[in-house]
Amino acid sequence: MRYLPLTEADRRSMLATIGVPSVDALFRDVPERARRSAPLDLPPHQGELEVERALSAMAARNVAAGSAPFFLGAGAYRHHVPAAVDHLIQRGEFLTSYTPYQPEVTQGTLQYLFEFQTQVALVTGMEVANASLYDGATATAEAVAMANRVTSRDKAVLSGGLHPHYREVVETLARFVGSRVEALPLDPEGGEDLARHIDGETSCVVVQYPSFFGRVRDLRAIAQACHAKGALLVVVVTEIVALGALTPPGEMGADIVAAEGQSIGNGLNFGGPHVGLFATRERFVRQMPGRLVGQTTDAEGRRGWVLTLSTREQHIRREKATSNICTNSGLCALAFTIHLSMLGEEGLTRLARLNHAKAVRLADRLAGVPGVGVLNDTFFNEFTVRLPKPAAGIVDALARVPVIAGVPVSRFAPGHDDLLLVAATETNTEADMDAFASALAETLR
Repeated sequence: MRYLPLTEADRRSMLATIGVPSVDALFRDVPERARRSAPLDLPPHQGELEVERALSAMAARNVAAGSAPFFLGAGAYRHHVPAAVDHLIQRGEFLTSYTPYQPEVTQGTLQYLFEFQTQVALVTGMEVANASLYDGATATAEAVAMANRVTSRDKAVLSGGLHPHYREVVETLARFVGSRVEALPLDPEGGEDLARHIDGETSCVVVQYPSFFGRVRDLRAIAQACHAKGALLVVVVTEIVALGALTPPGEMGADIVAAEGQSIGNGLNFGGPHVGLFATRERFVRQMPGRLVGQTTDAEGRRGWVLTLSTREQHIRREKATSNICTNSGLCALAFTIHLSMLGEEGLTRLARLNHAKAVRLADRLAGVPGVGVLNDTFFNEFTVRLPKPAAGIVDALARVPVIAGVPVSRFAPGHDDLLLVAATETNTEADMDAFASALAETLR
């Protein structure tokens, strides 16, 4: 076959050299439940034109985010991205450049990463930020690993308000590095007592802000409880626009902030690529994963930039690396930087206030639908509603209207069938909200 050049003899020779009996043995770390026992149910090979037609027909069955009232959130949010952002990141010097290895080669790339770090530190209220990670979930896992190194402990306590996908990523990494995770049950009501789970073996407590269910809490008390026991507070932010209105985590005692930056400069992109934000206290900087770009002057006194810290194994010996993160999301980080630069501090604050106002109006409309209740007493632009019928079925029915009504909590946790996560951003119009409320009322009759 044209694209499978290896013969059976080649494969046997390679396996013998590696020292394993079969290809399947290479996947022994993948759980049995995650493996397929048979090939995917796909049609036979076709020509390029036929494949294009088939995929186009499949794509046409999707409801695009901009083509209907859209209220999805749960960690990925639809915001308006100015056309200038995409135009600028597609310039050749940006689009084709790669993460720098020799800092003197790509001063432009280093400069925008330096500006990106500055923005992240300011928004989160922290002292230092790195040059980005893959996404919010991997940033959270890296934050837990970093807390373990800083405290020389190995147990992380995860709030029941942490996004279930983030929890799974943390648990996966912990399983392979031999650390422990105490994950509290999902907490829609916001009544958990995190402080009583902190002991002398706890390296960190991980709290999402706002929580997975949209709740906003003052983090000062839990920060004090952590520090009293020698643990760190890790704050996770999945909706970074929220920090344009809420008190930054750094001002409430956070030691590490791990966040998803997708909301600024980056579209939903059907789940990626996104951009992980990571910030911490300066005293912990040498345990921070990824890269840190610093400002300096050259021999002639001109302003310049260098890789001040590169704690990954591609730069230093593997055993001294703080992380095996392979790169930063450079182009997504640039999109974040351009968009936030266009907004400025005043613009970000105004955008955040607009998001909150939209969500308040939507919550009022939905609360007026018979049988519907809003769980949250506090929220930013996302909240949880309780329905008199299973949320998944309601979402499917509304999608046929079409209204993309939100994310059923049952997708993440069986037993919460009546809960629906709903998000509103600046992209939602009054007509969108009216359509949602009226379609929901009609469906629930």
